[in-house]
Amino acid sequence: MAKPALSVVVPVYNEEDNVAPLVAEIVAALRGRIEFEIVYVDDDSKDGTLARLRALKAEVPELRVIHHASQSGQSTAIRNGVKAARGEWIATLDGDGQNDPADIPKLLAERDQPGNGGIKLFAGWRVQRMDSGSKRWASKAANAIRSRMLRDATPDTGCGIKLFEREAFLELPHFNHMHRYLPALMQRAGYRTLSVPVGHRHRSTGVSKYNNLNRALVGISDLRGVAWLIRRGKVTAVEELP
Repeated sequence: MAKPALSVVVPVYNEEDNVAPLVAEIVAALRGRIEFEIVYVDDDSKDGTLARLRALKAEVPELRVIHHASQSGQSTAIRNGVKAARGEWIATLDGDGQNDPADIPKLLAERDQPGNGGIKLFAGWRVQRMDSGSKRWASKAANAIRSRMLRDATPDTGCGIKLFEREAFLELPHFNHMHRYLPALMQRAGYRTLSVPVGHRHRSTGVSKYNNLNRALVGISDLRGVAWLIRRGKVTAVEELP
């Protein structure tokens, strides 16, 4: 089987009602445009998510399903999906349906623009957030603190829709919640990144797996750790003698 040009990785936990609509949207956005696969990673859901994915596999030939034996978190789900993916480029989406798969071709078009060949990460930027007021306020404050500490020149690192080179991603240090710091980590590795405005939608079904308090508590520790990684990182050009 020929390798796809693009792998769409979607981590999910208890999203049984969002699985089928989102898979259909991904197929509608990409089929006929590019050779692709969809890699869903079920983080040991307790509802009918895995059963829905099993049923969809018989209908959608591009769909692959990875299942965690125990709940391990979004960053681990993304990493395991990327490791299993066969495409050289990865697009990620949150499994709650708030990211619009129709934006994936937009990110691909940005990648293919002249002069963008050295960019390894195209990060979605939710210009108009469709979350609650408290969540938008908390994200704005967190983004301001993160930007000041990490100087990653990225207005929105929490957006789930991203496009990046698989090989570059797998070079990055892995830790829980690392998916929130991909631009800074890519830049630490010596790669360029670009933020691209994308759409954002209301969650139509299911419930959020995070709240402002637990985001803040883990965020403080993570920020200090990522800042340390950046300070201790070193990128050196190498060449092999003929």
